[in-house]
Amino acid sequence: MSAEEPQDDAPEEEEDLRYFVRIGQTDLDGTKTVERSLSEMKGIGKRTARIVADAADVDRHATFGLLDDDEIDSVVEVVESFDEHIPEWMANRQSDFFTGETTHETGSDLEEKRRHDINRMKMIDSYRGVRHKRGQKVRGQRTKSTGRTEGTIGVNVEAIKEEAAAEEAAAEEGDEE
Repeated sequence: MSAEEPQDDAPEEEEDLRYFVRIGQTDLDGTKTVERSLSEMKGIGKRTARIVADAADVDRHATFGLLDDDEIDSVVEVVESFDEHIPEWMANRQSDFFTGETTHETGSDLEEKRRHDINRMKMIDSYRGVRHKRGQKVRGQRTKSTGRTEGTIGVNVEAIKEEAAAEEAAAEEGDEE
């Protein structure tokens, strides 16, 4: 084959490729495999993505954008009702504070629930809420030498050079008089 002749195999596959697959309010990359693309969604990791692909009867190594519409719909249904396909201990929202139910949140719902929980802790002034308010570490990490956000740690060389230059300028002015 010469370099001038185009190959017909590659463009046919790319025509059917969906570059973005939307699940909930999240756009997933259609050029990656099903497992890798699902693991980019918040609330779904590698193990969860593997379980979703198995529950939807989809090859997890297939390119996500090349799947048929009914296969993509089955993946979307499994993601939306994921807490029915897993044991209770694997869900990321166990015994909700208000409802007491165990669910598995994904995407923007997970972020909203997390923000709501943090605001509730701040309002009732729990220990974790107070730590969140102050911007300090919440989970018992050491804070003696890490987590410092105020100013710089160590010697500020630029400030020392500026002070030395100002002293030299003042000394030269004093010598001139």
